[in-house]
Amino acid sequence: MNDNYILVTGGAGYIGSHFVKLLKEKKHKIIVLDNLSRGHKESIPENVIFEEVDLLDKEKLRVTLSKYNIDAVVHFAAFAYVGESAINPSIYYENNVVGSYNLIDACREFNINNFILSSTCSIYGNPESVPISEETSTQPINPYAISKYIVELILKDYNKSYNLNYLILRYFNAAGCDFDGNIGESHDPEPHLIPLVIDTALGHRDKIKIFGDDYPTKDGTCIRDYIHVNDLADAHLKGIQYLSDGKSSTLINLGTSVGNSVKEIINKVEDISRVKINSEIVERRTGDPAILIADNEKAKILLDWEPKFDLEKIIESAFNWQKNKKF
Repeated sequence: MNDNYILVTGGAGYIGSHFVKLLKEKKHKIIVLDNLSRGHKESIPENVIFEEVDLLDKEKLRVTLSKYNIDAVVHFAAFAYVGESAINPSIYYENNVVGSYNLIDACREFNINNFILSSTCSIYGNPESVPISEETSTQPINPYAISKYIVELILKDYNKSYNLNYLILRYFNAAGCDFDGNIGESHDPEPHLIPLVIDTALGHRDKIKIFGDDYPTKDGTCIRDYIHVNDLADAHLKGIQYLSDGKSSTLINLGTSVGNSVKEIINKVEDISRVKINSEIVERRTGDPAILIADNEKAKILLDWEPKFDLEKIIESAFNWQKNKKF
């Protein structure tokens, strides 16, 4: 890498802000681009360039990119609520697809040839087997997943026609917070299990709903692969190096290859908080797969990456953030 900038879209959001923090610690030159519709300006470190730009404003985006020498774009900016996408798909196709297209096309125009996309394991839909490798068939079943898949296809076409190098990173369940407690997960509404369980332990909710306890799993509840947000940040940093070394465009799963059930999450939060958590079994949610666990061998081989933080560290860091939440 040289002294040019790394542009981080959605850098005021949950995962993006953790990546920006890591970049700053590693002395990289950073531009954060965010429209602040769902991000938090408080999460952007001091002395980091911030551009308030909506990716749907193509002209403002072009003007912004023209001001800097940019080596790589790491694209986090997106709406990411599965339920919301089913109720209101239009905003997902506009924000996630059109906004991403505008960004990708602007990269072509300004010869920014290294592009990392924040994508999702939701693209695999209801997989026939686990763990899930990159060769698993794609069958997105909600507008959020479809919107991410369309952007993946755009990147592949731009690679073929315009030599735009890309790395698609399909996350499993991002969780946890930075250990210094200064930034963390802050969604409104909050859709994710771990912060909802922690909020229940902290007395901010009366109970946690468990959507089905009759799945073919060890305790009847859904199993997911939870990966610490700092492990995700580390993978993106290694991804920039991968592309800057001239290696082939590809897609990679990011997960731990370890699954934990809903009841295991509740039990672990109880252990850490020393609070008994009230729960209620309710009907299954439509489309919820029983088990989603990553095969992360490709990430280990190509990125020389290994997740460092287990479920206990994930929940400890999230609990520390939520009991002293700053925004």
